[in-house]
Amino acid sequence: MIPVLLLAAAVAIPNNFLLYEKEAAKNKNNPEASWSASGKRTAPLVVNPCQRNALGQAGRRQARTLIYTAVPDYAKSEQVVLYASPSAAAKALRDLQAAVRACGRSAYRYSAAPVSLGDKGLSITGQAYQRGKPAIGGERAIVTRRANALILYSVAGEWGKPAKADFKRQTQDTRRMLAKICTIAAC
Repeated sequence: MIPVLLLAAAVAIPNNFLLYEKEAAKNKNNPEASWSASGKRTAPLVVNPCQRNALGQAGRRQARTLIYTAVPDYAKSEQVVLYASPSAAAKALRDLQAAVRACGRSAYRYSAAPVSLGDKGLSITGQAYQRGKPAIGGERAIVTRRANALILYSVAGEWGKPAKADFKRQTQDTRRMLAKICTIAAC
């Protein structure tokens, strides 16, 4: 019998597993909006305050990433990353939390707060500031770990002052993914 962890590490993230893959496939010919999809294991985390390619790379087995961009200033991202073990996924989440604390302390700031999703979850806010007050421009993300999987949903655009309601869509998407992630993760 193959141990569950080894089986999960060998399972690839199948096409159309991510929530927005079918939508991305339908909407390819819009000049004002585009989707990019990647199955690259080494794709950078879509939430990456320090813009370091190495963030969250250690122990990765699989990754699937979707990024939607639209004119003038809107983007949303969906990413699922499978790690070799739950401890490797937990380290990636801790490293991301450390990056939130270390980076973006000037005109663009990051903050994180715990959320009750998965084994551990964070809501991450990136926000532009001008003269100490929230300006237009920001990112709102929910990043969750379940077993050996990291699940990331992010929306960036012309946000104003951060509010809890900014995370509604990302939270809904995270819950939907958490309901099915154990079909490929080592839960």
